[in-house]
Amino acid sequence: MKKLKVGIIGSGNIGTDLMMKIHRSDVLEMSVMIGIDKESEGLEMARMHGHHVIDNGMDVFLKKPELADILFDATSAKAHVFHCKALEKMNKKLIDLTPAAIGPFVVPSVNLTENLNEAVVNMITCGGQATIPIVHAISQVAQVEYAEIIATISSRSAGPGTRANIDEFTQTTARALEKVGGAAKGKAIILLNPAEPPLIMRDTIHCLLQSDSFNVKAITTSIKKMAKKVSEYVPGYRLKTEPIFDGKQITVLLEVEGLGDFLPVYAGNLDIMTASAVKVGEEIAKSQFKQYV
Repeated sequence: MKKLKVGIIGSGNIGTDLMMKIHRSDVLEMSVMIGIDKESEGLEMARMHGHHVIDNGMDVFLKKPELADILFDATSAKAHVFHCKALEKMNKKLIDLTPAAIGPFVVPSVNLTENLNEAVVNMITCGGQATIPIVHAISQVAQVEYAEIIATISSRSAGPGTRANIDEFTQTTARALEKVGGAAKGKAIILLNPAEPPLIMRDTIHCLLQSDSFNVKAITTSIKKMAKKVSEYVPGYRLKTEPIFDGKQITVLLEVEGLGDFLPVYAGNLDIMTASAVKVGEEIAKSQFKQYV
């Protein structure tokens, strides 16, 4: 099967895990990793796999744009702003794993199809990727007046980038709960759990419905159907219990276990980002192949 060349900006944990997942793809070909730390493990692994390596930032890639058609940005919200400006005239697809909120918010199981032609798409946050599908599933069969999500992750899986972007996490996720999830009002909270041994990512979703007249069976069916859809590209994604109904409030508990490609299995918060980003990249590639058939 034909493959589309892709590059990764950022050679840290997320960028390296992305690379390992792309190696399994039937439609994406890992081509280049771009970083700034010459000694990083990610760049060294890219070299070992025979990929092009750029260890002094974006400038070299801008002179050799043929190295990749799709780029994954696994750096920071601040750096992503620069990358967008540098690439805007180069006809490249850019998949953003930072909470920079440039370009439309995309959750593969919810709104990927209508955003395949966008130059830049934003993967929101780990909490967003985990919880927005459930809020959307509920909003398909009932009006969600308020959605609040609590993402609990191991403090070990919260690196410098995550800690530096806490404000962006809460703001971006809350906006996406409304814009993509369908809630009239959204709120996001992230908790870093210092427990040892580290616990996998757990998410609590509270939805307050506008009316007390709703179909419990329809909501439950919609939630389970969506959870199955997400698990097709994030295998460690699962509901912990049946949805809990209390008056107009619905509570959904879920967890995300990582695949352990490069990151530890407890880092489901990072794994759901990389797995979701690869899913977006694959669908963009398939869409482009169809255009040339």
